[in-house]
Amino acid sequence: MTELVKLDIMSDPICPWCYIGKAHLDRALAAAPDHPFEIEWHPFQLNPDMPAEGMDRRDYLEGKFGGKEGAVKAYAPVVEHAEAAGLKINFEGMQRTPNTLNAHRLIHWAGIEGRQTAAVSALFKAYFVDTRDIGDAEVLADIADSIEMDASLVTRLLKTDEDAQAIRDRDGHSRKMGISSVPTFIVGGRHAVPGAQPPELWAKVIADIQAG
Repeated sequence: MTELVKLDIMSDPICPWCYIGKAHLDRALAAAPDHPFEIEWHPFQLNPDMPAEGMDRRDYLEGKFGGKEGAVKAYAPVVEHAEAAGLKINFEGMQRTPNTLNAHRLIHWAGIEGRQTAAVSALFKAYFVDTRDIGDAEVLADIADSIEMDASLVTRLLKTDEDAQAIRDRDGHSRKMGISSVPTFIVGGRHAVPGAQPPELWAKVIADIQAG
């Protein structure tokens, strides 16, 4: 039996490339049910300075990409790659770009209960498909409930600063390691694989690990 290999994933729930990258990885893992990976998701905020309440999505994108034309151009490859991965992204329905600190706290708490990947999947769906505001505490509690976490406990925790600084520190640690974009996958604590890699690459990595 192949020894388990840690796969650390730096990601943000509002990052479309992270959503696409997870879909590619999921496809490879489904094709190799005896895969060796032990997966852990780590916080990386695309917008650590985002106001706590988030902001209008159009204002955010046009500010980031220098106007409407720049935003459309930046997102064209995202749409293309999402479709190729069989994913629906409802860009038209998105009204706000949230601050993701609380979403990362939820992922952390889900990890304690062994539900981390379920939380990540639910957050991606909530944001990209259902166009919900995943910065909103009620939405996060609802997502927690959907993956069999205690929604009332999550609601109480979100009213405090519990683990908020730990999330910021972990994000900062990744940046100090030289990570500047997500998704970034780190295989076995040694090999960094940046970007939304195709399922074929993951199939090769799995085969190489299993071959020893």
